[in-house]
Amino acid sequence: MGWSGCSTHGALYNPRVPATRAGIPPSLYPGALVLPVSDTDNSSTAAILGLIADDMVQVDRVISERLDTGVPLVSEVSRYIISAGGKRLRPALLLLMSGALGYTGAQRFNIAAVVEFIHTASLLHDDVVDESTLRRGRPTANESFGNPASVLVGDFLHSRAFQMMVDCNDMRVMQILADATNVIAEGEVLQLMNMHDASLNEEAYLRVIRSKTAKLFEASTRVAAVLAKAPPEIEEACGIYGQALGTAFQVIDDVLDYAGDASETGKNLGDDLREGKTTLPLILAMQRADAEAGALIRKAIEAGDTTQLERIVDIVRATGALDATRAAAAAEAQRAIDALIDLPRNSYTQGLLQLAAQLLERRA
Repeated sequence: MGWSGCSTHGALYNPRVPATRAGIPPSLYPGALVLPVSDTDNSSTAAILGLIADDMVQVDRVISERLDTGVPLVSEVSRYIISAGGKRLRPALLLLMSGALGYTGAQRFNIAAVVEFIHTASLLHDDVVDESTLRRGRPTANESFGNPASVLVGDFLHSRAFQMMVDCNDMRVMQILADATNVIAEGEVLQLMNMHDASLNEEAYLRVIRSKTAKLFEASTRVAAVLAKAPPEIEEACGIYGQALGTAFQVIDDVLDYAGDASETGKNLGDDLREGKTTLPLILAMQRADAEAGALIRKAIEAGDTTQLERIVDIVRATGALDATRAAAAAEAQRAIDALIDLPRNSYTQGLLQLAAQLLERRA
């Protein structure tokens, strides 16, 4: 398994001296590139996002303007889910990578909003397919407005995103985002095909999360390099960082379904099992458990049965499957860190590195 530029103004990519080692626990990231960490609390996610706080205000302005439509229900449903308190991590990555590469053009706000619209559309469709009732601690859009409204507003957000891509007037940007949108859709179908399949292996699991989740992370960081007119090798490094970070993000998300706190995660524990999703903690637990325990997990996956959830959580923990899954996430976080080695040395690159390092501490 494989764990392992637009027509606008702004400063372009300018390489500087590579960063030196400091600040990340060597036991977790031996040999990793690390940037110096100040004595202040720059290790917190809030401090990292503070680097782009003003930029996010501009992204929010673009989002608000482009949600303006003559159809009230479209605006109502769109604003409901976009204002639900998400981290806006994908547009944040685009802005941080733009900062790391020295790009200050206004198109970064437009394309960051595009990324958020694509992500939001996928959430609307996801929740309908999964019959989810809770997201980020409150009722899902389909729970509040019904399935037809959620599907159609998701379609609106996709089409609006493509309208906004055209404003960039850069075929490479459009290619990256269009390809990402297509791969995400393929990942959704793959996941649907894999529902209630207890025979799913690690390779098939990785294919789904690389398509469904990591692809938009990759597109967000890769597009920033294109906007900055960075050379091909830097664009590729940015794409690798995004893919690895997105993979680690989803793996940790799958851990939280069996080790999280519903009050922090904002979703019901055991949702993945209820939906018949064979995630890495279950795959590894079935590989390591005795015949009886393995059969219990397989039966629960095939039936989407959570009546034995407490027992299954005990098995996942006792077999070391959660620790092994965290180790897989750590390997991907390491891959993201390694991808930053040739990026300019500045506070934005430090922020990107710290995001990867902190991912293993994610609780929501």
